[in-house]
Amino acid sequence: MTQTTLPITGLPVGQVSPSVIVCGDPARAERVAARLDGATLLSNRREYRAYRGDYKGQPITVCSHGIGAPGAAIAFEELIAAGARRIIRVGTCGALQPDLTAGDLIVATAAVQNTGYGRETVPDGYPASADPALTLALAHAVAAVRPAARRGVVLSRDNFYPGVATPTTPDYRTMSAARVLAVEMECAALFLVGSLRDVATAAVLVVDGNVLSASESIDPYQPGQPVVGDSVAEAIGCALEALRTTA
Repeated sequence: MTQTTLPITGLPVGQVSPSVIVCGDPARAERVAARLDGATLLSNRREYRAYRGDYKGQPITVCSHGIGAPGAAIAFEELIAAGARRIIRVGTCGALQPDLTAGDLIVATAAVQNTGYGRETVPDGYPASADPALTLALAHAVAAVRPAARRGVVLSRDNFYPGVATPTTPDYRTMSAARVLAVEMECAALFLVGSLRDVATAAVLVVDGNVLSASESIDPYQPGQPVVGDSVAEAIGCALEALRTTA
């Protein structure tokens, strides 16, 4: 018998819209759903919470994917199996450029791939690149509300709180010198899955701190700043507009 719900996320096959927003936090998925007309819960398992509704007449699905590339990749794969054809990530990141501060917006065009998931999924050197057309639509939507927003490469890695230096630990100063804008944990997985499954992907990120000026540790990290929350709301609106215009 054909499977009607997917094994990890519980997403119903055929009920995910072609246009999808993804985010790490289930509470952020609720924030997106609140912007949709007639939003209904599709599934709620583990860190994966999904809703479907309409934005200006356009069907939109939103699904949370949790933290880290492997778990997020499961969400992306199952969303695609359930019907997704365009996926935009609305996330947060730590800035790697000295002039970026909390609340700034970044449109990610590609990711430096420094995840275990990527090393086990694609050949060495395989690019983690966003879809050009969807990224351009997203960049236009962001520019309409934030003309000074940045666009460029980000770093995706697995570690959040630092351990000891190893041969594969990225050097943030080197990344900054190479004009990498920020560090986060899931864009590379999204872009890789999109390339492998022929699905358009893009990402808009909100800076929630600068890892060059403050080390990554529990004490200084403040993701709940009002300026970050306000910018997340703007990023959600931009993602919705980009999906509306590319449907």
